[in-house]
Amino acid sequence: MTELALTARKVVAFDRVILAILALLAITAAVSVDQLWASISFATDALTSILPFLALSVLIAGTAKGTSLDGQIARVFRGHPATAVVMAAAFGAAAPFCSCGVIPIVAALLAAGVPLAPVMAFWLASPIMSPSMFLLMLSVFGPAFTIAKAIAAVSMGLIGGFATYAIVKRGGFEDPLRGAASCCGCSATSVLDEKPVVLKFWKDSERRDAFMETSRESAWFLIRWMTLAFLLESLMVAYVPAEVIGQSLGANTWWAIPASVLVGVPAYLNGFAAIPTVSAMMEMGMVPGAALGFMLAGGVTSIPAAIAVYALVKRSVFVTYIALGVVGSLALSYALQPFLLG
Repeated sequence: MTELALTARKVVAFDRVILAILALLAITAAVSVDQLWASISFATDALTSILPFLALSVLIAGTAKGTSLDGQIARVFRGHPATAVVMAAAFGAAAPFCSCGVIPIVAALLAAGVPLAPVMAFWLASPIMSPSMFLLMLSVFGPAFTIAKAIAAVSMGLIGGFATYAIVKRGGFEDPLRGAASCCGCSATSVLDEKPVVLKFWKDSERRDAFMETSRESAWFLIRWMTLAFLLESLMVAYVPAEVIGQSLGANTWWAIPASVLVGVPAYLNGFAAIPTVSAMMEMGMVPGAALGFMLAGGVTSIPAAIAVYALVKRSVFVTYIALGVVGSLALSYALQPFLLG
C-alpha cells in the first residue's frame, strides 16, 4: 500500500467530521438514492458558490500566521483595565480563533497573570466572529445580518468583560484557574510570543512554511465542516416542513428568541457549520433575531467549548461564563432585532 493510501486511511479513521459525512451519505442512500444525489448536488453547488469567500478566508488565516499578526494578542491586554476590556473585545471579534481553539490561549493568558476581565472579554467575543466567518457569512446572509453579528460579538465581549471587572473589584474570582489547568498553556506560547510583524513574510522560509501550513489546515477545516453543513441543510430543506420553523420560530411568536438561545446551547456544532443551517431556517421563516440568538449562544456555550472551559477554570468562573453567554445572547438579539428587520 502506498504512503498516500495509508495517509488517507488514517485521515478517514480518525477524522470525526469525515466519518460523519460518510455516515450521513450512507443513511441518506438507505432512505432514498434520489435524495442522496440531490444532497450531493446541493452541497457541491453551495460550496462552489462560496468558493471565492472560502479561498479569501484561507488566505487571511495564512497571512495572519505568516506575518505574525496573530502574535500581537499580548499587547491587547496591557494598560488600564477598562481600556484592556475594550481592546480585548474588539480583538476577540477580529481574531482567527474558534470556541475550542481559544481555550489554550486563554489558559496561557491566565497562567501568565493577565487580569480575568479582559481575558473574559476576549474569550466571549472570539468564538462569535472571525475574519473567515465574516466573509463566509457575508456570502450567505448578506451585509445586514453579518454586520449585526460582528457588532454583537464586540458587545458580548464588552458585557462580559465589564461584568467580570465589577466582580473582581469586589473581591471575586481570585485565582480563577483550576490547579491542574495552570500549566496547560504551553500549547499557546507561540501565539503569545510577540514576534515582530513582517509583511513581506514570503522572503523568510520559516514564515512561508507557517503560511502554507496554516492555509492547508484552514482549508481542510473549512471544506470538511462546510460540506457536512451543506449536506445537513439539503436534508433539512427536503424533510423539515417550512411551516414548522415558521410557526415555532417565526416573527409572530414571542418565545422565538429565548427558544433559539436555549436550543443553540446543545445543538450548535461550530460557527462555520451553523451558517448553512441557520440560513435554511431563516428561509423557512425563522425570525432574524432568533437566528442571531442561536448563533451567539451556540458559539459561546457549545458543548465542546463548555467542557473545555469547565476543565480550565473554577466553577464560579465557569457558571459566570455560561450565564454571561446566555444573558448576553438574549439581550443582544432583542436589541438588534429592529435593525435586522429593517
